[in-house]
Amino acid sequence: MLFWIIIAAIALAVSGILAWALLRGRTGGEPPAAFDLRVYRDQLKEVDRDLARGVIGAEDADRTRAEISRRILNADAQLKKGGETGGQPKSLGRILAAVTVLGMIGGSLFLYLDLGTPGYGDFGLKARIALADETRQNRPDQAAAEAAMPPAMPQNQPDDRFLTLMKQLREAVAQRPNDIQGLRLLARNEATLGNFKASYEAQQRLIEAKGDQAVASDYTDLADAMILTAGGYVSPEAEAALLQALKLDPRNGVARYYMGLMFVQVGRPDASFQTWNRLLREGPADAPWIAPIRAQIPDVAQLAGVDFSLPQAGGLKGPTAADMQAAGEMSAEERQDMIRGMVANLSERLATEGGAPEEWARLIGAYGVLGETERAREIWTEAQQVFADKPDALALVRSGAERAGVLQ
Repeated sequence: MLFWIIIAAIALAVSGILAWALLRGRTGGEPPAAFDLRVYRDQLKEVDRDLARGVIGAEDADRTRAEISRRILNADAQLKKGGETGGQPKSLGRILAAVTVLGMIGGSLFLYLDLGTPGYGDFGLKARIALADETRQNRPDQAAAEAAMPPAMPQNQPDDRFLTLMKQLREAVAQRPNDIQGLRLLARNEATLGNFKASYEAQQRLIEAKGDQAVASDYTDLADAMILTAGGYVSPEAEAALLQALKLDPRNGVARYYMGLMFVQVGRPDASFQTWNRLLREGPADAPWIAPIRAQIPDVAQLAGVDFSLPQAGGLKGPTAADMQAAGEMSAEERQDMIRGMVANLSERLATEGGAPEEWARLIGAYGVLGETERAREIWTEAQQVFADKPDALALVRSGAERAGVLQ
């Protein structure tokens, strides 16, 4: 708040000085008419000197004196009319002063309301991170979030046959509470009916029944149902499920997306942007988390203070028409240098932000074309670690390694 108090004081001081100057007018200095009078009197003396030296004739001197005398009379009348202000209208000065004060103060307030965040405290980066951590630790739990939810809107009822099957499934699971297949079906079908609370309760029992055999998707399904029950809110219980999923599968896309959402909710848009940006770059384009990330990440980037533009959707970026035209006018060496520059840029981006498997394959193949097989082999080794749990994606990268001739 201290910053805005200082800025407001400066704005008031500057606008006050400008208003005072406009209201006071031109004082303390020589009015313009007085300066003109002095000049005209000097001109009269100059005419007399020129006449005495014979530079001009008597008739020319008389005409010149008459013209200068007329100007002296006008300047004297203006001086008497305007006084020290030089003739500036007082009403105009008041209007300009009011417009200046209102413009500076009102304009500053408008800019702050448009660009700033009223009511948000002035915190440094460390203080903001500490506040976000405190918010994360003390945020409402799952039960409190569910209690705060408004009544659910009525949904379309399924046919009687499905409801009958659901009743039988619930009864069967009640009789066999550790039946993994039954619990899995129950959790899935309760979610289909919109009974998300019943769904995540069944999912919790499923994880307990599976024990150490539970996989990452079991925990993401649990967190997903919890978050849907709480209206999109990531509770501490949902976060615990997500962290367990990431422990089992560090590259799980669903868990990483929801963790990014949690960071937004606790006041860490910077962490959210980093998480979502990497997910967006990694793809694939048809992953279920890509569309919601594309819809939200521009706002998150703005909150994080990041200059961000959405990457092109639905494919890889290729050379532009201008690039193609420029390449056609280059020598062989210049084209080779341009290609090396593009490959280096792609390599740096994949190393820092990640990317789709097609991009990794293209990078490995490009190094093979350039004859840098060792570099291609290094990228292929790194890609095997990145896509170790995604065999389909790794197969795409492998095609680039085959083109580069780096497969053993």
